[in-house]
Amino acid sequence: MSVTGTLPGVNDDARAALFTAARTAYSFAGTPVDDEKLTGIWELARWAPTAANLQPLRVLYIRTPEGKERLLPNLNEGNRPKSASAPVVAVLAVDDRFHDHIPHILPIRPEMQGHFEADPAQRDGITSFNGPLQAGYFILAVRAFGLAAGPMGGFDPAGIDKEFFPDNGWRSILVVNIGHAAGAPEFDRMPRVPHEHALDWA
Repeated sequence: MSVTGTLPGVNDDARAALFTAARTAYSFAGTPVDDEKLTGIWELARWAPTAANLQPLRVLYIRTPEGKERLLPNLNEGNRPKSASAPVVAVLAVDDRFHDHIPHILPIRPEMQGHFEADPAQRDGITSFNGPLQAGYFILAVRAFGLAAGPMGGFDPAGIDKEFFPDNGWRSILVVNIGHAAGAPEFDRMPRVPHEHALDWA
């Protein structure tokens, strides 16, 4: 169904849940997160815009003790307790073969599949811009489902890719711990850049 005209805005509670009240989580309660919510996070995040609708982001959900054992050695030491406590860890990756899906996701320009196949630099441009863009959408989708997100750098991308993505062309770009935060935030909320330093008008 197409949407035209003015879109309905969300209320103050929804804006708080997505932005102003949400906090990065560093430790997590043991409450499990079910498959329905994890699938729903992706179902929501995938609708946000990407260049030419090319959608290079892919998600690996790690939930089992065996999966954690494979993941944790590839995280910086200070990050391991965070992921160990999270009921779910999402490894966000970009798919170097995103263009294989062009006939389905961009049916008005199927010839672009061949264009990207012949131009690895163009593919890299798509993944390096749109992958992080989609990662931001993913974090907001986690919050939209009433869950806390703990996005992290501080990992060995090559190690994760060798362990989990040896053959499918995915490349990890972010690790996101997901669950219900345990206790109060560890420190007060940090200030943001004020309007007078961040906005201009023309």
